[in-house]
Amino acid sequence: MRRKAVFATVVGGIALLVGARALFTSESTPEAASTRFAGPAPGDPLTPEEARRAGEIATAPSRAREKTGQVELLYVERDDAKDVVDRRASAYLYDYGDDSLTVRTVDLGNGRIVQETRDTGVQPPPSKAEEVRAAELVLADPKLGAGIRREYAKAAGRALRSAAELGLRGLIYQQRTGLCATHRCVRLFVRLPDGKHLDTSRIVVDLSAEKVHTLEW
Repeated sequence: MRRKAVFATVVGGIALLVGARALFTSESTPEAASTRFAGPAPGDPLTPEEARRAGEIATAPSRAREKTGQVELLYVERDDAKDVVDRRASAYLYDYGDDSLTVRTVDLGNGRIVQETRDTGVQPPPSKAEEVRAAELVLADPKLGAGIRREYAKAAGRALRSAAELGLRGLIYQQRTGLCATHRCVRLFVRLPDGKHLDTSRIVVDLSAEKVHTLEW
């Protein structure tokens, strides 16, 4: 009777060991992990790596003009074409030389540009880099820049080191006639560290000409 009890205990222990090993194998092997952590589906947002890679591919044809500041990569977003199942991204590039917007669609699977459109008179929202550039131009203005630096020092208790330290929001400004009818012009809203907003409603920055204008009204 004692032998039967010991034998049953040994068999039960072996069964538990086999079951645990099967569980470990099914859930912890690289094959199982790759199944659980598969890549993004066609409708998922772009990953940071996908956005970076798409930007590099899309800017390759205009790399030289981008280095000189004539062309700016505004942003990269997922391509929402409903008839395409592959992962694609749309990169928006603005040419300040002729004020044109180029949209290049990148197939992330083969790493190629599969579509390109170019238009003039189209003004998408400003990018974060453009907001900072517009603020830099305003700060370079002797009168306007001095006023912003003075107000920032009051709010922060120290001197402003760079335009990137300002709370910035830019909106496209367009006119029916004049330079801002074709140029890329931005109105800036500036927030200081204490939450106060500066009155910059009359300031317009022409990014195409790299000039600052003050509206009269």
